[in-house]
Amino acid sequence: MAIEYTFSIIKPDATRRNLTGKINAVIEEAGLRVVAQKRARLTREQAEGFYAVHKERSFFGELVDFMVSGPVVLQVLEGENAVAKYREVMGATNPANADEGTIRKLFAESIEANSVHGSDSLENAAIEIAYFFAQTDIVG
Repeated sequence: MAIEYTFSIIKPDATRRNLTGKINAVIEEAGLRVVAQKRARLTREQAEGFYAVHKERSFFGELVDFMVSGPVVLQVLEGENAVAKYREVMGATNPANADEGTIRKLFAESIEANSVHGSDSLENAAIEIAYFFAQTDIVG
């Protein structure tokens, strides 16, 4: 199995409820390590750039508004098959469909305020990590 990096955002709904430690406990219990982390308040430009792939979708404006509504925690996670593992740990986008014990089942408020973002592929993980972190920020 390959050691990989993936990208995670703990979203404003979760930071507002002070869930960063609880979410990271679930991540770490799944065998992933946090190797870079910073708390930030995204600018509108950062959020629009990060979610540019969704620019033509009807929910784009609401997504950007939500992501700039409060602080987020940006993270790089490391582990065996980290992309797939974190997607499993996050659970389905809609918390009503998420498996028991997943982050979204445990903490999400709604399909929109679903507490976390994670990369969906190795290629996107590399792009998303580079969007917020320099290589020197990642300490394994």
